[in-house]
Amino acid sequence: MMASTSFFIPKGMTLGVHLPFSGAVAIAATAPAIAKPRNFKQYLVIILTIVLSIAAAADISNASQTLIFNTSNAPPNSTDTATGSCDRILTEAFRRLGMNLKIVQLPSERALQNANQGIDDGNFVRVEGMEKMYPNLIRVPEAITTLEFTAFTKNDSIRITNWESLVPYRVAIVNGWKILENNIVGVKSLTKVRDEHVLFPLLLTGKVDIVVYDRRQGEYALKQLGAEGVRALQPPLIVKPMYPYLNKRHADLVPKLDQILKAMKKDGTVKRIVTETLHTFSIQE
Repeated sequence: MMASTSFFIPKGMTLGVHLPFSGAVAIAATAPAIAKPRNFKQYLVIILTIVLSIAAAADISNASQTLIFNTSNAPPNSTDTATGSCDRILTEAFRRLGMNLKIVQLPSERALQNANQGIDDGNFVRVEGMEKMYPNLIRVPEAITTLEFTAFTKNDSIRITNWESLVPYRVAIVNGWKILENNIVGVKSLTKVRDEHVLFPLLLTGKVDIVVYDRRQGEYALKQLGAEGVRALQPPLIVKPMYPYLNKRHADLVPKLDQILKAMKKDGTVKRIVTETLHTFSIQE
């Protein structure tokens, strides 16, 4: 909702103002016939009133602004009700900015496309470098979590030590997980699926030998399926910090969000949220 502000302007004065917030409009006003100020001090009072009124309108508008971020991540990072650890971290960060955040779940590739095209305002839990493939995205420098990209298998004889050791096997991943798409090459077969709900049943039914996914999200998905006999091979193939990205139209928010995330780590907020969320989902740190 756009805030409205009224104020007096000396007779005959027309004011054009561009408000510095999203959805800004130009305000043009011509004052009614009022008594001419008798001295310079009265002029200053009138001008100050105008300036403060405009500033108040901008603050009100920013406070009510809602950004839409999308993600393809699953619990414990993100949930349909925005109660995952990354959901909560970003929601708190934007609250400290005086803004609201709405989080939507989308398939991984579509999520990136929507954020890049400006359909949504941002995307989160991504590796660095997305801006090279999606030039309308800007990465916030401060990470919000790390992902342990891990091979899961039912075959006790399989040993995975690096990307190359995946080559002899049938592998499945989530479509749009760029770090996996870029590193898993030359394997016996590579299947890309929409999400973890399709991914792990491929392993359980023997259609693939290995799935590669984040350890924590994978453990939760297997628990929900009631699956047994699946091993998360250690160490992970790679551990990466993960970041939020904003569409470039919100470039001014990037340094602000970066500083707030740093402050949230320093004051213990991020650690508290992660610990609480992992406990809720019964996932090991």
